[in-house]
Amino acid sequence: MSKQEKMRVMVMDKYGKFPFRSTEIPMPAVGDHDVLVEIHAASVNPLDLLVRDGKVRILQKIDMPHVLGYDFAGMVIQAGRKVRKFKVGDEVYGRPSKGGAFAEYISVNEDDIALKPRNLNFEEAASIPLVGLTSYQVLHEKLKLKAGQKVLIQAGSGGVGTFAIQLAKAMGLYVATTTSEAGAKLVESLGADRIINYKTEQFDTLLQGYDAVFDTKGGETLEKAFKVVKKQGQIVSIVGPPNARFGEEERAGFVKMNLFRLVARKITKIEKIYKVKYSFLFMKPSGKQLEILTEWIESDEIKPVIDRIYPFEDTQKAIEHSESGRAKGKIIVKIK
Repeated sequence: MSKQEKMRVMVMDKYGKFPFRSTEIPMPAVGDHDVLVEIHAASVNPLDLLVRDGKVRILQKIDMPHVLGYDFAGMVIQAGRKVRKFKVGDEVYGRPSKGGAFAEYISVNEDDIALKPRNLNFEEAASIPLVGLTSYQVLHEKLKLKAGQKVLIQAGSGGVGTFAIQLAKAMGLYVATTTSEAGAKLVESLGADRIINYKTEQFDTLLQGYDAVFDTKGGETLEKAFKVVKKQGQIVSIVGPPNARFGEEERAGFVKMNLFRLVARKITKIEKIYKVKYSFLFMKPSGKQLEILTEWIESDEIKPVIDRIYPFEDTQKAIEHSESGRAKGKIIVKIK
């Protein structure tokens, strides 16, 4: 372990749109199956905003003060006594299950990380885990799409969208996406087959008969998506309401199941009207899936898309830039 007993972090003290606070806290404990990573870079994700605003309390309980940051890249500086996959000096990247990446160090289970792609630097690698795992779990695990099928990916020029388009094309899918005029060239370069300018066009009137929709917007945009999908097709959202189907998959208790039914009641009605299967995804960390993504990245089939890099002390500005909705690709926080 590093000789220093404390580390710098950016914390939130309560739910809401309050500025982050820079402080020092004790170095994290390292369990038998954990590695201690010196973080070189982390990235900002919509999940940071959702957690900050208390919108995922139904899914994930956190203690205050809390360190946000849901993906990172760095170097292993200590390994627990039962760790077998990694050694001191390994360059790794991952998605920590409980956040904590806006910090100088993080202790993380060895199953939640993978060796950093050799062709990426730390900033590029830090942009991948959350959006990569989210895209993989939606397209490959939830939707189980096959080559030749058609999918609409909302917000194609955003952090998730830029990765999801590339992954979908690597899977042989036909991809439609929504973006502004400013993002059109970017999504075209990533391989999008059909581009909808959401400012001047209505995707739900232009697209029909799609096999699936990958929703990253929620709200009215999610509701309109049902018009695009053919009967018995699928919609998976990462921001829409968790429903009873999600509760069953997660083996939620009686109270949570009823809560899920309540918050998703409108979507459930629409689902029945259009005869389309709706699912919610709350992405899970997976080192094994990161290894699969690494193969695509190292073969240059998928490349990171970075909007801007901020120094650690400007984490608050990075969050605000994400909240503006103007980012094209990922926003990075350079820590080391």
